[in-house]
Amino acid sequence: MWANIALILGAYILGSVPHLPLIAKLRRLDLEGDYHENLWNRAGKVVGFIGVIGEFIKGMLPVLIGRALGFDIVIVAIAGLAAVCGQMWPVFSRFDGEKGNSIAIAMSLALVPIPALVAIAAVVISLIFRTAPRLKAKSGLSGDSALIGGGYSRSLPLGMFACFLLLPFTCWWFGEPPGVIWCCAALYVVIMIRRLTAGLGRDLKTGNDIKGILLRRFLYDRATTAWRK
Repeated sequence: MWANIALILGAYILGSVPHLPLIAKLRRLDLEGDYHENLWNRAGKVVGFIGVIGEFIKGMLPVLIGRALGFDIVIVAIAGLAAVCGQMWPVFSRFDGEKGNSIAIAMSLALVPIPALVAIAAVVISLIFRTAPRLKAKSGLSGDSALIGGGYSRSLPLGMFACFLLLPFTCWWFGEPPGVIWCCAALYVVIMIRRLTAGLGRDLKTGNDIKGILLRRFLYDRATTAWRK
């Protein structure tokens, strides 16, 4: 029992490590809003990739450790979910962290590789839709036309939405244990809760269209409508 608690608590603490703010501090950057987007655009793509790799490590490590030490697969799944929650609601940053998409994908790949790969196909399709117009524009060097990074788009948040929604079903299809399936369903729920609530007060101050703000956050992860397609 205590070993299970230690794994889950350790996973949450690992997820809470504020590696993106630490990278920004080393680069002498004051980050606001989306840390990934700010690091990518202000510190460069190499630093942006380092930030993403850090999230992948935080998502995979508890699952890999739990598997290696022979923990029950459901406890391993809960530990992976705890790491994602740590990224979104970190104890070291007053419980106000990131959206959790990257770390959740990493955790899913470590926990249920084949079901996760099937679900991630939705993200790949969304990236194709996001990138194709920028290739046609032939100006993908910086700003809103950048092939990697660049302005917000509707397609990628929708791809993430579909990916985490599909994950419990792909787990069921491939015969994963019920406890793992329920953990993946819980993963979708916490991702959507964070998507709806992160910085919500700031968005509500900009207008009275509360239903529209919540709907756009739910589907597109942003309250604004000024995006690329």
